[in-house]
Amino acid sequence: MGINGIPDQMQAIQVVELHKPYKLNTVPTPTSLGPHDLLVKVAVASLCHTDSMVTAGIITPPSLPQTASHEGTGTIATTGSAVPSSSFGVGDRVMCGIGLHFCGRCDECSSARGDIQYCQQIDGNIGVTADGAFAEYVVADSRSCARLPDAVSFETAAPLACAGCTVWRGIVQAGLGEGQWLGIVGSGGGLGHLGVQFAKAKGLRVVGIDARDEGLELTRKNGADVVVDARKEKEEVVKQVQEATGGVGVDATVNVSDAKSAAGLACAVTRLHGLVVQIAQPDEVSVPFVELIFRDIKIHGSLICSPKEAVDMLDAVAKHKVSVHTNPFNGLDKIEQLVELAHSGKMKGKGIIIVDPQQIEAERKPGLELV
Repeated sequence: MGINGIPDQMQAIQVVELHKPYKLNTVPTPTSLGPHDLLVKVAVASLCHTDSMVTAGIITPPSLPQTASHEGTGTIATTGSAVPSSSFGVGDRVMCGIGLHFCGRCDECSSARGDIQYCQQIDGNIGVTADGAFAEYVVADSRSCARLPDAVSFETAAPLACAGCTVWRGIVQAGLGEGQWLGIVGSGGGLGHLGVQFAKAKGLRVVGIDARDEGLELTRKNGADVVVDARKEKEEVVKQVQEATGGVGVDATVNVSDAKSAAGLACAVTRLHGLVVQIAQPDEVSVPFVELIFRDIKIHGSLICSPKEAVDMLDAVAKHKVSVHTNPFNGLDKIEQLVELAHSGKMKGKGIIIVDPQQIEAERKPGLELV
């Protein structure tokens, strides 16, 4: 046995070779923690679009094999020497942050904005350029982690670690007030269906735009005020959006679709002088100049929540009972089935793996309604 009775070895889903399927390997359990680190016993880990970017070599890991998944939740097994007991302790339920080992010296780390997620001297990101959460244990940086509210389950929180944090910040960056119109392009996907609920929780009116039957259904289910099929001609999509918004278009749009025409469509449905928050990460973001220049549209890039924003998001999930549509698979050995569903184009919401069912059972308490 290793530290604190933790096994010396564990199971982990790894990228062994680029452009090849994952492998389930037996690997050493992490034993070396930095001063700000947490060793988390994983309960649930989620598959994200970025995982496919890693396996495809679009984002290149520094070395292989590397454990996948940057969306994980679990229970703290042990903490680094500099982790304040007032922040985290052994046994706490947490959502793992993605950033690992911030420099603590740059403007992003030291500014009052608290945007440490933009640190340019960071050591890596779990599941992207460092070992991730598709394993029985994962090392996470306490400075990017968040304790889970009692009412938020491991299964709900795992997809929020990236998908939720990303779209939450996009909506925050849109800067809209109650009653204003927000468009979401890609509203029925993993990020989009959360974005619809987050926007409604903030009192916004939502136009959801998607190009899949499953996505349109999920958009309706999650409460969008207007649902538009993006498979129609752009002019028809714009017409429907303008008809719903008094002839002007939405006040701002969040684009979470990496389809080639999505950024242009996001600009087209946005009112004159409006804002588009670009979250999706296609190879190139392409917008016709008539949509951008002639209509004075501003495009704002956004990455992921700050730690403070992540806490705000989790509180909103608990308060407003935000539902994460998940497709659960039991056990790390089910990774092939999960990937197959994700690549089929038929998956609604997010695919997750239940790594430790005992933790799932332990969080269910009499009188506590979990989200």
